[in-house]
Amino acid sequence: MTVRSTPSRAPLRLLALLLIVAVAGTGCSRVGKMFKKNKDSDEGQPVEAIYEKAHKSMTNGNWASAEVSFRRLVAQYPYGPYTEQALIETAYAQYKSGKHDDAISSIDRFIRTYPTHRNIAYLYYLRGLVNSSRDTVFLQKVWRLDVSRRDLATPMQAYNDFQIVVERYPNSRYAQDARKRMIVLRDTFARHELDVSLYYLRRTAYVAAADRAKYLLETYPQSGYQYDAIAVLVKAYEGLDNQPLAADAKRVLQQNDPNHPVLTGKWPDYPSNLRKLNPFAGERSAVDNRDKLEAKRAEKAGKGE
Repeated sequence: MTVRSTPSRAPLRLLALLLIVAVAGTGCSRVGKMFKKNKDSDEGQPVEAIYEKAHKSMTNGNWASAEVSFRRLVAQYPYGPYTEQALIETAYAQYKSGKHDDAISSIDRFIRTYPTHRNIAYLYYLRGLVNSSRDTVFLQKVWRLDVSRRDLATPMQAYNDFQIVVERYPNSRYAQDARKRMIVLRDTFARHELDVSLYYLRRTAYVAAADRAKYLLETYPQSGYQYDAIAVLVKAYEGLDNQPLAADAKRVLQQNDPNHPVLTGKWPDYPSNLRKLNPFAGERSAVDNRDKLEAKRAEKAGKGE
């Protein structure tokens, strides 16, 4: 009997397996490309298109997306005017998104790389803005913590940044605002010195209180707290029983701020110690009570009372 030979199925199975692998490989490759495209949709795009996309994100307030697009622009096109502008915009986006340390690093890197850039005044101005906001954290806003009672290192740096704008680039569009911000910062520094002098005064350290008040007057003349500093001198000299100096300080105060409450014995008005037991009360000092009194007086004057 003749037996018909059956062809082996091994080659067919091998062929089918190869086809499956080929199709699967092609599919995975396409899926991988799809995800890669989503991950970096700016790759291979013209520099103008990437910049426009990043700028649109900035306009919409999407700072994180803007920063990513600007960084991709710089990575693909490391030279040119678009790149320089992208570096500047990156620092601004970082500032607006609260990434202050990153913003300072970006600004310093730009200043080192392009020290004569046409927008260099803006970079110093922006650095001043960043340093002014560097310690403004969530808890400070919620608990109303006074910046003048915090570390003044970054506000001092901000003052120096604005001073560079004013002195080196007085005709720039940022000089006028920089001057205004310097005045605000000087008042912050003066308030800090006043708080310290009141601290000494409350603890009857009259010599230290007088020294701090004189330092305020000499270092920050024409500040918003200069007459309070003279009032500290009045109380300190009275505490030291130096009546001639106390009388001189009173005379100056009567000539310049005749309504100051120290002249009627109602200053400094220290907050109660019980306030410290309330964690939700926020910080307050004799300076705050003085400011509150001045606000009420201005309100009454406005109403014609």
